[in-house]
Amino acid sequence: MFQKILIANRGEIACRVIRSARKMGIKTVAVYSDADKNALHVQMADEAVRIGPAPSNQSYLLIDRVIEACKQTGAEAVHPGYGFLSENQAFAKALEAENIAFIGPPVGAIAAMGDKITSKKIAAEAGVSTVPGFMGIIKDTDEAVKIARDIGYPVMIKASAGGGGKGMRVAWNDEECREGFTRSTSEAASSFGDDRVFIEKFIEQPRHIEIQVLGDKHGNVIYLGERECSIQRRHQKVIEEAPSPFIDPETRKAMGEQAVALSRAVDYCSAGTVEFIVDRNKNFYFLEMNTRLQVEHPVTELVTGQDLVEWMIRIADGEHLTLAQEDVKLTGWAMESRIYAEDPFREFLPSTGRLVRYQPPADSDIVRVDTGVFEGGEISMFYDPMVAKLVTYGETRDAAIDYMRTALDAYYIRGISHNIPFLAAVMANKRFQEGRLSTNFIAEEYANGFSTDDLPADDPHLLVAVAAYIHQRTAERDADITGQVNDHGIEVPESWVAVSGDLHVPFDIEFDGEECEYIVAIEDESFGVSSDWNIGDPLFVGDINGESVCVQIDREGIGYRLSANGVQRSFKILRPRVAELQKLMPVKAAPDMSNFLLSPMPGLLVKVSVAEGQTVQPGEELCILEAMKMENVLKAESKGVVKKIHAEQGSNLSVDAIIIEFEKEDA
Repeated sequence: MFQKILIANRGEIACRVIRSARKMGIKTVAVYSDADKNALHVQMADEAVRIGPAPSNQSYLLIDRVIEACKQTGAEAVHPGYGFLSENQAFAKALEAENIAFIGPPVGAIAAMGDKITSKKIAAEAGVSTVPGFMGIIKDTDEAVKIARDIGYPVMIKASAGGGGKGMRVAWNDEECREGFTRSTSEAASSFGDDRVFIEKFIEQPRHIEIQVLGDKHGNVIYLGERECSIQRRHQKVIEEAPSPFIDPETRKAMGEQAVALSRAVDYCSAGTVEFIVDRNKNFYFLEMNTRLQVEHPVTELVTGQDLVEWMIRIADGEHLTLAQEDVKLTGWAMESRIYAEDPFREFLPSTGRLVRYQPPADSDIVRVDTGVFEGGEISMFYDPMVAKLVTYGETRDAAIDYMRTALDAYYIRGISHNIPFLAAVMANKRFQEGRLSTNFIAEEYANGFSTDDLPADDPHLLVAVAAYIHQRTAERDADITGQVNDHGIEVPESWVAVSGDLHVPFDIEFDGEECEYIVAIEDESFGVSSDWNIGDPLFVGDINGESVCVQIDREGIGYRLSANGVQRSFKILRPRVAELQKLMPVKAAPDMSNFLLSPMPGLLVKVSVAEGQTVQPGEELCILEAMKMENVLKAESKGVVKKIHAEQGSNLSVDAIIIEFEKEDA
């Protein structure tokens, strides 16, 4: 067995590989860029080597630097994780030339499956169902439109060397095809160094279901069930689960056998994934094969009891699979939510910055957190915005969902925006709970974007009860510290008003010594609140009328911001007379920024498409902003004249930075 391996990656997947290697008694080497010098994977590894500046094309993507790090540390093998060099055949060849083992498939399999055009041809020859499309080289937008018309709209434009939603667009007409082709080729070139794209029929109401395969170097190949990955946004998976609520045993067997047939056709070994699009009638079509570990591999691990990273290492070392197909059993249900640094209330724009507070739920038999960050660490603009993968396991799908909802409530992140409110909304969505999924789920359920109106309906009195409890506990502590209770006989009041915006909720609160709980009386309701909460803790975990509750707590001046089930409410707990006077306070008007184009996210200003004095029309391109490896085109919302361009092309912008100022319209 290998004595030392290098992980040619970063973040949570590097940490994940280190954990399995440590369990196997194998020493690990981390590589890092300047942006990651204090990263968690660097801290966890036995050794760490700097390989370059922050941009990935100057560090993590440099094959020579990675190989030099192997030589410098004596690493015998390299695990590439996913992304970066994980499916780069030149990297695998270079390692082979240096007699360094690649913990992944053979070069031939990477080459065959890494190119989506070639892979579809091989899949068809192996008897795997494929989607109709054009697999040749497309030279320009005119040819793209002609091909799309021949196939019939809607079509999918995809980068040949792509993955992770990069270089991918859906077009429903000629105009969208032209723009999609331009954007896809540009993103493909910047992300993969290969601007080739292909076009295929877009199947409406599809499910994205993938089969996990595992093969050794001795010709043994098996499949480990399926994963449902249909909850996607901009072709990027958000929630995955295993097994699928849609697939029956017969379809699972048919898909698994085709996945194995394709794997055998390219002499595949290691862990890999064959992805399929499945229509409403359970007809399935080959999408692509990922010749690497998948982001969502934990759900398969939990329902099969297999450590896929450990198997990859053992297979790379030449060991035989000790599992036969009949040994694979799917037990229980696993659910994975990807925690992203993005703002769901601002069209999911990326968020970067310092993790001022970071407290994930504790790992247990039902909760698993795969992360590569820590409190005080930084979410950088240079890499993928994933913070962590939150995974829950239960005997049934309903149980896995319930555990996920509780775990999301307990996930405390401050300093950046994150998508936990959105994930909580999906988990509470009736259609999701019933398993009626498709890759259009998010677009259909949140057609106008995500807003507070989409959050699960909450009982405001329940949060009032929590706010009442924490305020009363704090007030009693404060009174005790100042000696008011003992020295002056001044008791903490029992009558208050909870103020949240226009909502005013009077309540009374008292301590019940017999039951060791606080009784909060709101109108004609009574809430018994008990908890081991300590003043200052960011999480309230306790019981309200016998039901378990987890609420996040933030101080806001003299008030509190409470978060539960994705819902946030700010409260001030005031004496009744003060609450009456508070209604009379004037509200400060927000400044008028309607004549400015502000940066909606931190990112690189790749292109400014207009000039000062230019008149722009609605829908006209103003600029292109690149963030987290994705290009975002900002367009004019209305007709106007450019007064001043405030940001230079090539600038790194913060959120809400002024890019363009327009002439004010005459009143």
